[in-house]
Amino acid sequence: MPTDTTTQNITEDIRGLFDTQVGHFADKSARWLFRQKENVQGLIKILAEDLEEHLDFQRLTLLNRSFVDDTLRDLQSDMVFSVPFRDATQGEDVTVYILIEHQSTVDRMMGFRLLFYMCQIWNEQRRTLERARVPKSRWRLRPIIPIVYYTGSQRWETPLSLSTVMDVPEVLSRFVPRFDTLFLGVKETDPEALTKTDHLLGWLLRVLQEDESDVGSLYDALQATLRYLDTLPAAESVQHKNAILYLYHLILFRRPETEREGLIQLIQSHTTDTEVRNIIMTGAEALIEQGIEQGVEQGAREMLVHNIFTVLSERFSQAEVESVRASLETVSDLTMLNELFRIALHISSVEVFLNTIDTTVG
Repeated sequence: MPTDTTTQNITEDIRGLFDTQVGHFADKSARWLFRQKENVQGLIKILAEDLEEHLDFQRLTLLNRSFVDDTLRDLQSDMVFSVPFRDATQGEDVTVYILIEHQSTVDRMMGFRLLFYMCQIWNEQRRTLERARVPKSRWRLRPIIPIVYYTGSQRWETPLSLSTVMDVPEVLSRFVPRFDTLFLGVKETDPEALTKTDHLLGWLLRVLQEDESDVGSLYDALQATLRYLDTLPAAESVQHKNAILYLYHLILFRRPETEREGLIQLIQSHTTDTEVRNIIMTGAEALIEQGIEQGVEQGAREMLVHNIFTVLSERFSQAEVESVRASLETVSDLTMLNELFRIALHISSVEVFLNTIDTTVG
């Protein structure tokens, strides 16, 4: 069982990464995900499975370096990794460069920016060889796998190439630099494409896809991902823990207040890890301090009833939802109302929900 100090340190780490008062959730959550080598492997497996099998991700190293200009940090961030080949005859290692695009609109200059950042990486490699006094005849620049990770809602239809921002006649096209880029537009990717490799990252991104969808779609994706988490072997307990924390913060910072409690309780029900549960409970206490939850019983009841109506209104017609009002007025117990809120997230019809209320009260 972890000590209070350990739990406190983890809690501070999580808060530092996901504090909405400091930065954007899209950026901070992505950087937190890709600090875990398993998720870098999962990203490449989703985008280029043929490459993934050649690289030794157990020896992946995060390089403490950024190439994004300070004026663009509100729109982009980047992470640079070094990963060796499994077969040393293929080379020493390769640089994996992830450009995290967390603005909601498409950047037409992305192809140029990528090439600019890649040239800076190669120039840094050159300077390292120069400082080490390696003979120029032995200088070798390492290949780069550029990846654009985009979570915006606008569909990305602009090619990631220099020719996009050039008016180049065919006779000059051979002088335009060309390079391949791996691109993941989370919101526009087919859900099956994310989960087909059966890697944990794909299932987490499946929930991220629905972070702005109706609560029913989000619930279905969340429930499917939690079921997947339940199948992870004991040896992957750390990945399970991190996944639960990611999902918790996704709901906390991306969903309306009226939905949070039921969804977070669903997430919490899929972990027995004391450390994780303490972090989630600490988050709940913070919500209380911020006034998101009411401090008196009547206020809590009114909020729960409001939450139930909000969820049902998103799933069924207003006329059907109005028929629930009188029945809900007969329920005063907060535990029962919490249960009814969870049921409202996935109930098949208003009629079935009314029958559930009758059964609960009876």
